[in-house]
Amino acid sequence: MDVSLQSLARLLQSCNTHHSIHHGKQLHLLFLKKGFVNSTLSIANRLLQMYMRCGHATDALRMFDEMPHRNCFSWNTMIEGYLKSGNDGKSLELFNSMPDKDDFSWNVVISGLAKAGELETARNLFNDMPRKNAIAWNSVIHGYVRNGCAMEAVKLFKELYSDPLERCRGDMFILATIVRACADLAALEWGKQVHSFMLTSGLEFDSVLCSSLVNLYGKCGELVSANHVLNTMKEPDDLSLSALIWGYANCGRMNDARRIFYSKSNQCVMLWNSMISAYVSNNVEMEAFVLFNKMRRNRVQEDSSTFANILSACSGLGISECCEQLHSQVCKAGVTDDVIVASALVDAYSKCGRPNDSCKLFTELRVHDMILLNTMITTYSSCGRIEDAKLIFNTMPNRSLISWNSMIMGLSQNGCPIEALDLFCKMNKLDLGMDKFSLASVISACGSISSIELGEQVLARVIVVGLESDQIITTSLIDFYCKCGFPEIGQKLFDAMMKFDVVSWNSMLMGYATNGKGYEALALFNEMKNAGLTPTNITFTAVLSACDHCGLVDEGRKWFDAMKWEYRIDPEIEHYSCLVDLFARAGCLEEAVNLIEEMPFQADSSMWSSILRGCMVHGDKNLGKKVATRIIELDPVNSGAYVQLSNIFATSGEWERSSSIRNAMREKQVQKNPGCSWADL
Repeated sequence: MDVSLQSLARLLQSCNTHHSIHHGKQLHLLFLKKGFVNSTLSIANRLLQMYMRCGHATDALRMFDEMPHRNCFSWNTMIEGYLKSGNDGKSLELFNSMPDKDDFSWNVVISGLAKAGELETARNLFNDMPRKNAIAWNSVIHGYVRNGCAMEAVKLFKELYSDPLERCRGDMFILATIVRACADLAALEWGKQVHSFMLTSGLEFDSVLCSSLVNLYGKCGELVSANHVLNTMKEPDDLSLSALIWGYANCGRMNDARRIFYSKSNQCVMLWNSMISAYVSNNVEMEAFVLFNKMRRNRVQEDSSTFANILSACSGLGISECCEQLHSQVCKAGVTDDVIVASALVDAYSKCGRPNDSCKLFTELRVHDMILLNTMITTYSSCGRIEDAKLIFNTMPNRSLISWNSMIMGLSQNGCPIEALDLFCKMNKLDLGMDKFSLASVISACGSISSIELGEQVLARVIVVGLESDQIITTSLIDFYCKCGFPEIGQKLFDAMMKFDVVSWNSMLMGYATNGKGYEALALFNEMKNAGLTPTNITFTAVLSACDHCGLVDEGRKWFDAMKWEYRIDPEIEHYSCLVDLFARAGCLEEAVNLIEEMPFQADSSMWSSILRGCMVHGDKNLGKKVATRIIELDPVNSGAYVQLSNIFATSGEWERSSSIRNAMREKQVQKNPGCSWADL
């Protein structure tokens, strides 16, 4: 090749983006004129490379088809080019047509397909490969790990090292990858066997191998081994330190996690993220915010993981102002299109009591993934937009178990128990794996329709899969039996279970309250306080409901005030409703009216109806007239208010006014609701 030809070839090599395709085509024309394209194979191959690098696969294929001579380099250039452009099918077609495949041909197609997630095809080619090498082994194993198929990766690794002829092809990259697979599976014993093999083989441990081992032992809680490996490293890298921080955090050893974090000066963003995440996972969200602010003061640039972690802390605290501030910082950092950050932000708005903002943000996002869509199913369900939740579920390209669980739970919580049960049956017919959340949600749906038969069929399924002692399942069963009118069975389950948090207590409290067992509910509430558990807003709904059923006015006042001032919980409309009903039943009608007028919510007709019933029972006709008129203003088709107002006028001897109310009902076509009982159904 003469000097001018070499210069032109080097110039051709520099044409590697779509911006330089014009220069590349000019050089192609020049080579054609000089007769080099058909006579010099190396020039033809470089032209193929140029077209593929510039994204002009059609031009490359046209030239490839016209080449009088081709070698392995020509074929490999086309195969690799199509793989990089995402056209796996064309790449595979060329590979299958290639007459003489070399090691590079096999490696590039197996590696490319594994990276693209085409694991079955990659594995079949790997099995057909005549001379397997370390690159091919590592490509398939790494492909399995990267695509969440850690078990397949471990099986293939065992196959590699069970064959003495193939074992020599293993290298440190394969070992590091398989240790990562063991970490993903929490397969400590397998990981130890791989570590033992490394030691007996006399391998020199580099930072990659050590990091993977620290990560394995840290994730599996084997912290002594993790520290031992860390101490063998001359200078522990950030990945190893991060893994150890996470390992300590998983065991609740936050002092040790902090010690590792502060053992290094000038921590990188990865270590800051690990420590913030450690605080969040241990429910010390305020410490996470303190560290986040310190990170910003130290001028460490946040990344998407930082924002995802701190938004999780915000979700835990439920402070909407923090959510707004973080949203602003996310926008300034330019990571609003990061789907992980977007999911965390949507979730934070929802858990901070602002589901409408969460829904608005979702409509503005350009990229969605399964996690975000699952979050939105829950968010739409929580704010009553069940049709929107169903639309997302029905149009999802792929659904995970979380998708099904979220939709079943959403339907159950939004008064659609039959649809929830239908979806559960569909899930069962598709033979999808069910977990405790699936089963707990459908048990709740059975409770909503008081179907003891269906609920106990699901319970049989629970027993078959061995989840009958699970806390979430047991809590759902307590709720189910209480809703079906069997609080004594709920109590037996409650007494037998391990009670780790307030949720199970709340279920039993609500069960007693809804079944009219107010004294039992209050006794259980005292037990709960003695156990050192902090009541929640749901706890106080049950307590006030119990006071209402038992007519305990002083107790009701006491716990309503304690809720506000001692436990710092802002009463919601359900709490006011319970107290209003309690006062009305007890004849404290003026106090009930004052409470309605003072509360920060707009009273609906049902709350005023409680007072109206109290007026009728206690004979306060003057107030009854005012309240009935108020109800009719709020709900013009409320037949009960018309009837009660007509009766008040009748008992007061105001027959004309009583008749006019009845006439008004007829004119407005307000129908009186006929009475019925469960026995009639």
